[in-house]
Amino acid sequence: MPAAILRLALPSPLRRLFDYRAPPGVPRSALQPGMRLRVPFGRRELIGILIEIGDSSEVPADKLKPALELLDSQPPLPPALFKLCLWTAQYYQHSLGDTLSWALPVLLRQGEPAEARQERFWLLNDGARMDDPRLARAPRQREALKTIAQHPHGVPHQLLGQLQLNKDSLELLRDKGLVRIEVRRHAARERHGSWLAQPELALNAEQQIAERAVREGFGRFGAFLLAGVTGSGKTEVYLQLIRATLEAGKQALVLIPEINLGPQTLARFERRFNARIALLHSAVNDRERLDAWLAARDGEADIIIGTRSALFTPMRRPGLIIIDEEHDASYKQQEGLRYHARDLALVRARQESVPILLGSATPSLESLHNAHSGRYRLLCLERRAGGAQPPRFLRLDVKSLPLDSGISGPLQQAIRQTLEAGQQVLVFLNRRGFAPTLLCHDCGWLSECPRCDARMTVHQRSNELRCHHCGHTQRRPSHCPKCQRLDLRPVGAGTERAEERLATLFPQTPVLRVDRDSTARKDAMHGLFERVQRGEPCILVGTQMLAKGHHFPRVTLVAILDADGGLFSADFRASERMAQLIVQVAGRAGRAEEPGRVIIQSHLADHPLLVQLTEQGYFAFAEQALGERRGAGLPPFCHLALLRAEAHKPGQAEGFLDEACSEAELLLNELQLEGIELLGPVPAPMERRAGRYRAQLLLQSGARAPLHRLLHVWLAALERMPGGRTVRWSLDVDPIDLF
Repeated sequence: MPAAILRLALPSPLRRLFDYRAPPGVPRSALQPGMRLRVPFGRRELIGILIEIGDSSEVPADKLKPALELLDSQPPLPPALFKLCLWTAQYYQHSLGDTLSWALPVLLRQGEPAEARQERFWLLNDGARMDDPRLARAPRQREALKTIAQHPHGVPHQLLGQLQLNKDSLELLRDKGLVRIEVRRHAARERHGSWLAQPELALNAEQQIAERAVREGFGRFGAFLLAGVTGSGKTEVYLQLIRATLEAGKQALVLIPEINLGPQTLARFERRFNARIALLHSAVNDRERLDAWLAARDGEADIIIGTRSALFTPMRRPGLIIIDEEHDASYKQQEGLRYHARDLALVRARQESVPILLGSATPSLESLHNAHSGRYRLLCLERRAGGAQPPRFLRLDVKSLPLDSGISGPLQQAIRQTLEAGQQVLVFLNRRGFAPTLLCHDCGWLSECPRCDARMTVHQRSNELRCHHCGHTQRRPSHCPKCQRLDLRPVGAGTERAEERLATLFPQTPVLRVDRDSTARKDAMHGLFERVQRGEPCILVGTQMLAKGHHFPRVTLVAILDADGGLFSADFRASERMAQLIVQVAGRAGRAEEPGRVIIQSHLADHPLLVQLTEQGYFAFAEQALGERRGAGLPPFCHLALLRAEAHKPGQAEGFLDEACSEAELLLNELQLEGIELLGPVPAPMERRAGRYRAQLLLQSGARAPLHRLLHVWLAALERMPGGRTVRWSLDVDPIDLF
């Protein structure tokens, strides 16, 4: 029988497999696709994943290296998830090795065993005596033996320090045969009694229809879009569907857009269920993440909650997938494997024959189009739960009004009235820092980033200028670098400036800032929201972190300081994002008994988009936006792929993209593909970023199949191009921004 040739996917950007011989002493029968092997790769060692086993190789026999070690007795990824990774690599035109690497927890990528954590326990040996003569002159060992004897079930190794036990003393006792080490598998937490730890809330008629529709789809694939206004009780529908899933002996996967939503989601689920819940996101350490991943794979976790990467968590008994805030751009990975977790979740649900529920108060235009065309079933919740009334909108024209750190006089008065009534205020400004830029009043100098085509933001607390695009920071200058004068002024307002001014205007009221800077410390977000939940009058100032899924029952006034940003953007999705953000932020107001108000400051208060959004609602805006997209031939009525390139020298990126464009035109003729347009190459909207010059080439097609047929052949040609070695390039299939 010929020697087995192992074809492995390695964590590298190269879109190919690598051939190796089997490790010495490992029979062919012990090998299965999906297993991990440690292999030599140049001067390094890598962890590869076996894709297939063959009998021959194009690599000469004398150059074919043996793998060093087989790491698994069973593939760590179940067949369904392995299949999903193969599909993902093909669809997003990405290296299979890199795709599989994204799907595995960090410790498995590094070669750790794919087994649940094992704990070491120190126990007394049978026959061990405290008066053993060998301990007569070893008081430390004698004391250690006495402590171990007090714990008949054993002392966990990680608790030795707490019990003042010296590891060296224990090792000496072990050598004398007085104590032993027992390795035990980390025990899964047992579930007690009923699945419910607290009673469920009564569902209104709309919620009942939605819950029943999804429950009737259990056991087979079906896609449902739950479009519910903010505060309509979407989460209660999720919770009751999860309870039904658990009662059916299945597991549920819940994806959330932001890490900051994790603790409050987890707390709500823990209050409701007697269930084993696994939380997976980037703030969880590698060991905890692996434990949660393995618990889900082995069926020991009942509910899995996580951000986009949790999509790749295996489940032994998959029953339901929920995507909360499905419209959120955070579900799209913007570097490396540029996948969209919502779209991949639909593929996974189909492959595993489970229903998937997409929920949002402001569904993406793509999801609404899929609902209109029959791919999803649309479920609507048009009334707020508990009888709460929708907030009233007021568009405040600030064209001729003086602004005090971005806050107009009428808005200050409305904030004062709300606080005097014992209620809370949310002030939204999607710009962190103190001010967007620093200006010299004498010569007009602006604080520009030396590495980007962008201005540096003033951060008052740290007394520095910071670029929010590349991360470059420098001390705030005391005089103008150009004319040496001293009159440097912050221009515009960010969350720091708004916080400072509001604290001056309302000195008796706590002002709480919620942005990436103020919540960087662990548990900072939790501490802020605990203060808000007490219900005492306060002012919340923050960025879009405040817009996502939070429940503030005492907030009755929401103020949006600047609603004009998305009205004149070059990005065709800017108006959709702005509408979603306004509606999501507005949804924080009046979620309990007191009615809510939303004041939108704008220099364009009569803009048709703002008028339609505030008077007719998000779905009227969405229908018109879909009509405009259809007329312009833009997504979801076409399919895009974006080839980006960047280089240290001007012109290099465009040069490579020119070559790539010519190659694509040749392939279109050769493959006889129609309906694909090549737009560009052009410089990126922000041409210079982090010291590199960037350009892009857009491919647009009315049908997905011909576009992917072109991409498959084209990418192989791009990898052979000499110009590709002097630039850094990447392909983004279904890009959500063109920057």
